[in-house]
Amino acid sequence: MSEGSTSDAIESLKKRIKKLSAQAIEHKMRLHDLAEDLPVGWETIRDVATETHEAYRALAAARAELAGVGGERD
Repeated sequence: MSEGSTSDAIESLKKRIKKLSAQAIEHKMRLHDLAEDLPVGWETIRDVATETHEAYRALAAARAELAGVGGERD
């Protein structure tokens, strides 16, 4: 990969990480709000927790990918 295309790939990955980070934070806040309102909504704990887990898994994978291509972690 040329330096320019590597730089473009890194910038694209950083944008993706920023979006994934915002999504992960949104899921975290949903889980937090659910916990505060317990026992109301207890039936949704597993679904909300799974969504939160997946959001942070995707964020961690993207950060690892960025580190693998030589970009600093955001």
